[in-house]
Amino acid sequence: MERGLQAGRTRWTHYQTGYHLVWIPKYRRKVLTADVAAATKDLIAEACQRNGLMLLAVQTDVDHVHVFVSAPPRWSPAQIANLLKGYTSRYLRERFPELQWICGRDQLWTQTYYVGTAGQVAAETIRRYIEECQGK
Repeated sequence: MERGLQAGRTRWTHYQTGYHLVWIPKYRRKVLTADVAAATKDLIAEACQRNGLMLLAVQTDVDHVHVFVSAPPRWSPAQIANLLKGYTSRYLRERFPELQWICGRDQLWTQTYYVGTAGQVAAETIRRYIEECQGK
């Protein structure tokens, strides 16, 4: 999933926003391996598509997730993080019941997350960083 930060538009606005989000599993467990990592990426793409967000890049390591997404101005970074974390947590714990044992029954992710914003100049830098940090 690799797209440039393009201008988007709604009925009332033209925008060019990019949010770099990073979050981790509870207790920093190393649960994002093979099938779980692939399912996480698919679920993030599905959540973005269903909610009108443009997924620019997504990458997982065994203990964290990086997402680069563009969203209309009505979406705050907190809403985007809550949407993606909640959606993936629910469906991953359903699909992989062992995650409930490892990370807890109620939540897969910690409550914390990192968010950074990007304009056109920084977008390529963030995308390159996400791709290069895969497997580190």
